[in-house]
Amino acid sequence: MIRLRVFWCFVIMACLVQLKSYAQSSDVKVLTFSDVYEQMMGNSHVLKQAEYQMDEKAAELRAAKGLRAPKINLTGTAVQMADPLHLDLTPVRDAITPLYSALGNFGNFSGVPNPDPATNQMMPVLPDDMSTAAVRAQLLEGLDHVNAAEWDQMIQEKRFASLSASVVWPIFTGGKINAANEAARIHEEEAGLQKDQKQAELLSELVTRYYGLVLSRESEKVRQQVLDAMEKHLYDAKKLSEQGQIAQVEKLHAEVAKADAERELKKARRQSHIVERSLQNTVAMEAADSIVAVNQLFVLKGIGDEDQFVELAKANSPLLQQVSSKNELSQTGVKLEQSNYLPTVALTGMYDIANKDFSPYVPEWMVGVGLKWTLFDGVARTRKVQAAKYRVNQVEEAGLKAQDDIETVIRKLHQQLGMQLEQHESLKKSLTFAEVYLESKDMAFHEGLATSADVVDARLLVARFKIEQLQAMYQYDVALAALMQICGVPAQFNNYITSDLVITQTID
Repeated sequence: MIRLRVFWCFVIMACLVQLKSYAQSSDVKVLTFSDVYEQMMGNSHVLKQAEYQMDEKAAELRAAKGLRAPKINLTGTAVQMADPLHLDLTPVRDAITPLYSALGNFGNFSGVPNPDPATNQMMPVLPDDMSTAAVRAQLLEGLDHVNAAEWDQMIQEKRFASLSASVVWPIFTGGKINAANEAARIHEEEAGLQKDQKQAELLSELVTRYYGLVLSRESEKVRQQVLDAMEKHLYDAKKLSEQGQIAQVEKLHAEVAKADAERELKKARRQSHIVERSLQNTVAMEAADSIVAVNQLFVLKGIGDEDQFVELAKANSPLLQQVSSKNELSQTGVKLEQSNYLPTVALTGMYDIANKDFSPYVPEWMVGVGLKWTLFDGVARTRKVQAAKYRVNQVEEAGLKAQDDIETVIRKLHQQLGMQLEQHESLKKSLTFAEVYLESKDMAFHEGLATSADVVDARLLVARFKIEQLQAMYQYDVALAALMQICGVPAQFNNYITSDLVITQTID
C-alpha cells in the first residue's frame, strides 16, 4: 500500500513539472474562461461583422434624416440637334402688310387730337384733312417697320451648352419622410439586438468548447491513470505468473488491457486536439498557440426557479426584443401606406449659372411650388394598407409563438440543470463504491483470489464513473450557458463562475 502511494506521488509530481514547463513555452496560452471570453469579444469575426452591420444601419439612419433637407443639383448639358429651332412669322407679315398699305394710302380719318400746345386750346381736334394726313403718315411709317423687321426668329441654335443649379425641398410628404426615418431607427436598433444575440450565441459556443477542452483534458488524465494502472497491473501479473501464482492467460489478459488503455489514451488526446482547435477558432487565436484551460468543470449548489428565468428572458431576450422591433416596424409600414392618400408638396427652383448659345427666351432663374396628389389609383392604396395591417397581425402572432417557445426552452434547460446535478451527486457516490471495489479486487488478485479480468473491469468501472461525472458537469455548464443565452444575460455566466455556489472537481 505504501509502495502504491509513493508511485502515485511520483506520477503527480511528474505531471506538475511537465505542466509547468509546458506553460512556460512561448506558444502556450494559460487562459481562464474570463480571458478567452474577453479575447473572443475583441477578436471574433462574427461580432466584428455585427458591428459593421450596426455601422451600416446607423449610416442609413443618417441618410434617412437627410430626406428632410433640400436637394441641390448641378446639371450640365451639351446638345447637338439636327436642325436649329426657329419661329417663322412671315405669314403674319404678309397678312398685315396690305392692311397697312391700304390704310396708309387710301384711308380717311378724323378726330385726331391737336398735338400743338399753342393752338390745341382753340382747336382741340385737327380738321379731317389734317387728321387723315397724320394717321396715314404713321401707318406708312409702321409699314416701313413691318417690312424692315426680322419675321423668321431663331429660338435655339442646334449646338448649345448650359450649366444650371436646381433645388427641390419637400415641405410636406404626407408622412413618408417620418416613416422612412422611423423605419431606419428601428433597423438600427435591430442591428444592436442582433449583435447582442450573436454575443449570447458565442457565449454558448465558447462554453461548449472551453469546457469541452477541460473535459477532454480531464478525460486524458483518467485514461492516463488507467494506462498507469494497467502497466502496474501487467507488472504484477508478470511477477505472479513467474512465481506460478496465476495462469499464463491472466498475464495475457493484462497485456490486452494495457494495449486497450494505450489506444483509449491516444483517442482522448486526439479528441483534445480537435476541441482545442475549435476553441482557437472561436476566440480567433493562431493555430500554433496551445491553450491551457485554467477553469474547472463545475456545478452549482442551487439556482433560481424557472419563473425567475422566464421573467428575465421577457425583459432581456434579444429574440423577443427583435420581435417587438418587427412589430413596431410593421406599424410604421401601415403609416407609410396610409401616407399615399395625402399630397406631396415641394419648393422648387432653378438658376442658370452659365451657357453657350442657349436660347435667350429661357429665364435666368425661376422658383415655384409643386404639388402631386394621386386622387384615384384603382383602390391599390386601400389594398396595400390592408396588406400592411395583415403583416402587423403576422408579427403579433410570431411574437406570441416566440414567447411560448422561449418559455418552453427555459423550463427544459432548467430541468436539465437539475438532472445533471442529480447525476453528479449520484455518480459521486457510485465512484466512491467503485474505488473501494477496485481496491478489494486488486488485493484479491495479489492473493490469488481474483482474476486479471476482475481487476481490469473494476479499474474501467472507476474510469467510467469518473468520466461520466465529468460529462455530467460538462452538460451542466453547457445547459447553464444556453439558459443565460436564451435569457439574454450572457455576462451573468461569469458571475456564476465566481459565486460561492460553485462546486468544482478535477482529476487528481
